[in-house]
Amino acid sequence: MADQRRSSEDRQAELTDAALHIIATQGIAALTTRSLAARVGLSTGAIFKHFASLDALLDAVVTRVEEVLDLTYPSPTLSPIARLEQFVDARSVAVGQQLGILRLVLSEQFLLALPMSGSERLAACVQKTRAFVTECLREAQSASEIRTDLSAETLAPIVMGAVQMLALSSSKTRANQTQSREVQRALFALLRVPPQVSEPKRKSSR
Repeated sequence: MADQRRSSEDRQAELTDAALHIIATQGIAALTTRSLAARVGLSTGAIFKHFASLDALLDAVVTRVEEVLDLTYPSPTLSPIARLEQFVDARSVAVGQQLGILRLVLSEQFLLALPMSGSERLAACVQKTRAFVTECLREAQSASEIRTDLSAETLAPIVMGAVQMLALSSSKTRANQTQSREVQRALFALLRVPPQVSEPKRKSSR
């Protein structure tokens, strides 16, 4: 019985990941029981052994998104800047492997296609991300780890936008890995306290 239950859970995870792949590559309108069955090599009837309806599947997709995103939050014991660095790396990799997540949380069209509860939960994921990034930035500013001439609320969208760009360019090729590292270095160089620029010495009038 335990093996059967574990097998069903594995199949559900496979189906939700396949659904995210279809959403990423073809859009949510292309997500049907037929397209999903073709993706995983099942009959359409077999899908309903694991999910009672398409809405139930979409609810599971949202749960999967929540699980993936929650795993990208680092330990609160780290310093603010270390938390932020680990988050940027973990979130961009995780979302880069599941681009359907990015399409779901960023597109109002996709959010409207979900059941109301699913849309609200995804919106909560975005709010949680923004709150986490903003709090890290505030704490880092208090610890003099990053610049204070711009507010945490102003810097947060820059960090989140960089994560999205890194996720979209995620690739195993060496060139893209190098580019991603350069983007991350540039992001944190932008965040850190700007060096003091000394004024040029005036020439003597003598």
